[in-house]
Amino acid sequence: MNPSPASFAGGPPICRLSTPTGERWTFGFPDGLVAEVHTRGARLHGLWVPDRHGTPADIVLAPRDPALTATGARYFGATVGRYANRIAHGRFTLDGEPYQLTTQADGHCLHGGTDGFDNRIWKAESVHSPQRTGVLLHLRSPDGDQGFPGTLDVTVGILIGRDDELTFSYTAVTDAATLVNLTNHAYVNLDGEGAGDVLDHELAVEAALFTPVDADLIPRGGHRPVDGTAFDLRHPRRIAEALARPGGRPLHTGGGYDHNFVLSPYNGMLRRAAHLHAPATGRCMEVLTTEPGLQVYTAGQFDGTVVGKSGTPYRAGAGIALETQHFPDSPNRPGDPSAVLRPGDAYRSTTVLRFSTRD
Repeated sequence: MNPSPASFAGGPPICRLSTPTGERWTFGFPDGLVAEVHTRGARLHGLWVPDRHGTPADIVLAPRDPALTATGARYFGATVGRYANRIAHGRFTLDGEPYQLTTQADGHCLHGGTDGFDNRIWKAESVHSPQRTGVLLHLRSPDGDQGFPGTLDVTVGILIGRDDELTFSYTAVTDAATLVNLTNHAYVNLDGEGAGDVLDHELAVEAALFTPVDADLIPRGGHRPVDGTAFDLRHPRRIAEALARPGGRPLHTGGGYDHNFVLSPYNGMLRRAAHLHAPATGRCMEVLTTEPGLQVYTAGQFDGTVVGKSGTPYRAGAGIALETQHFPDSPNRPGDPSAVLRPGDAYRSTTVLRFSTRD
């Protein structure tokens, strides 16, 4: 399958292809956005976005070898959970009961554990109307899955609107108190997948505070003001210039951003979290979310091992992930917004990627 916006001129708005590793769904509108979603991991595998001249390019990073989504590229574009980001040592206490989760090599639980939602085959169904098109993906996570309590039923909607918006909507219900924190882990490069690094992209984040971390990327201390640091992105800055400010680490040293930004204000309503602009192509991506935090990751650990769809090895800064979510290790940080879901309540979260162009 090699979709493009031209594929949808006069053709069906949604296409489905069965493969040995699950289904691939492609959907979009003529002269607008086109997406490819895989049911393995409820994964955004591609997104074709026009530039300032109307020429589309795929901006989502993904491995050329699909088998790598089970190993070195497992989070590329995936829906991650039950708990996105890190839980220190894989431990938390809920209603007085201690729980131990599965942990990765560093001894902490990342993105739901060693066999998280990114590694599951989700069930999918199509959604289409004159104004939007896409898929709903469903997953049941049993009680005890990766150590989490309660049976959790999750639905993720990935929908394209005629207004050049891509919406991720998440809902979940449980039969016992548990933790839920879901996000999509797509890496984007607004110049196009495989076009180089994102150091010349301009990034703005609506956050006056960020979360310092230790060597294992576990939060240390409280949230700190961004003033005068590399984390002050309240006004658009070239990523390379921002990382040169105090507290920043150059990408070529394995550094860059892998930090939580505390979005303000937080009231559960949809509001702007970030804005990304690529001067070379004019593409802009505005991020709106109902979540309290944004994990900004500039892929400083990429070393060329993963080869992308275009045949280009992905190196440090090949893309940027803007992960809307609750804060890392919040189950062990009482002052952070709670990620607890109880029976009778519904988890709801929405993130919108709004695309446009500039001269």
